[in-house]
Amino acid sequence: MFLTPGEPAGVGPDLVLRIAQQRCPAQLVAVADPELLATRARRLRLRITLEEFDPASAPRPHRPGRLPVVRIAMRVPAQPGRLDPANAAYVLDTLSTAVQLCSTQRHAAMVTGPVHKGVINESGVPFTGHTEYLAGLAGAPTPVMMLVAGSLRVALATTHLPLREVADAITAERLRAVLRVLDAGLRARLGLRRPRILVAGLNPHAGEGGHLGREDLEVIEPVVHELRADGLALEGPLPADTLFTRARLKGADAVLAMYHDQGLPVLKHSGFGEAVNVTLGLPFVRTSVDHGTALDLAGKAPGADPGSLRAAVSLAARLAPRG
Repeated sequence: MFLTPGEPAGVGPDLVLRIAQQRCPAQLVAVADPELLATRARRLRLRITLEEFDPASAPRPHRPGRLPVVRIAMRVPAQPGRLDPANAAYVLDTLSTAVQLCSTQRHAAMVTGPVHKGVINESGVPFTGHTEYLAGLAGAPTPVMMLVAGSLRVALATTHLPLREVADAITAERLRAVLRVLDAGLRARLGLRRPRILVAGLNPHAGEGGHLGREDLEVIEPVVHELRADGLALEGPLPADTLFTRARLKGADAVLAMYHDQGLPVLKHSGFGEAVNVTLGLPFVRTSVDHGTALDLAGKAPGADPGSLRAAVSLAARLAPRG
């Protein structure tokens, strides 16, 4: 399992080092600058033995206190809490290397630490998020972002878009593709035979019969009916303000929200710090933390809670193919 710590000035390196102190049935391999990890470990007073990763060796369970590393050199030394656009290329190199490793190592998965979108864009590289970037590297046409907190799973029809662009982005073609990827991912990764998916409406009250917007009536509802006829277990479009009630969620396997802040505030309220981001539609397993770079906590003790990274590692181990 390959770990990318993300933004070197943030808490990602700290969290990777803390996870490396714990037991894990899978082999953990950091894709990072070993000097960054060694420097941060000294700062946090964590004992760690860094080893060069040998891709030809057979995988073995993680040994607490030891961490194999795929060396990717930073462009400039990182200072905790201080962003530097010069290291944006380093962050992207860790991601591209991890994708390459996942394509050549059998049964591999990658777990990503938090990146800082702003500083990557300031470096001159257009970057909207891990989901889209990894999909581009892997040649995946329709990546689907799904967050998991306990039994609650929330996927997104659109991800990192300004709100004024969301309605135009929800086309029948995109919605059809997203729902098929979501259904296939729940079957393949989670072993669900016929996952039941609740589809949120876009507008208040799912459009109120067209009086509060036509998208629910003219785009979402026809796609739901079409795919239901093809065998997908879909229900919707449903008003988002009542969709997340306990009674409505009972028996559901996932919710498809139409945009980022329609579904994720509910999920993060339910399990922030323990939630996991999963990208469906990739040819390998990828999970991630549910939080940002927390620059104010970087390099400090006790620092950021590793709970989300621990959950991301655990889920990746469960989702990765066996045999």
